[in-house]
Amino acid sequence: MIKVDRVLYSSVVYPHNYGFIPRTLCEDNDPMDVLVLMQEPVLPGCFLRVRAIGLMPMIDQGEKDDKIIAVCADDPEYRHYTDIKELAPHRLMEIKRFFEDYKKNENKEVAVNEFLPPSTAHEAIQYSMDLYAEYILHSLRR
Repeated sequence: MIKVDRVLYSSVVYPHNYGFIPRTLCEDNDPMDVLVLMQEPVLPGCFLRVRAIGLMPMIDQGEKDDKIIAVCADDPEYRHYTDIKELAPHRLMEIKRFFEDYKKNENKEVAVNEFLPPSTAHEAIQYSMDLYAEYILHSLRR
């Protein structure tokens, strides 16, 4: 079963495969978002082996909504990337610009900050995994 989270309000399309990291929870009560760079689009519901190469800090409607930037670990064109700084500046501008603009037609305000290194992405993932585990434990105690 697949849940449609959002239909974009304009003709823009995600610049790469977009999804979430299972068994994570963020302050916005959603799983950790991830943008996966790879050669081919994948079908919804697919699981991919990825490597986090950076984090894009984002504020959506005044709420923290960071995005993990990752590469597909099994894609020969992208698997060698280990740090977001290795990507072409134009690629980074495309990603940033998409997220700055994708909710404009909904009259929603989004602020995107500078990309952060893989170590920050790993810390954010671990934190969201810990939040998820805490949520599950709390749910079981009820």
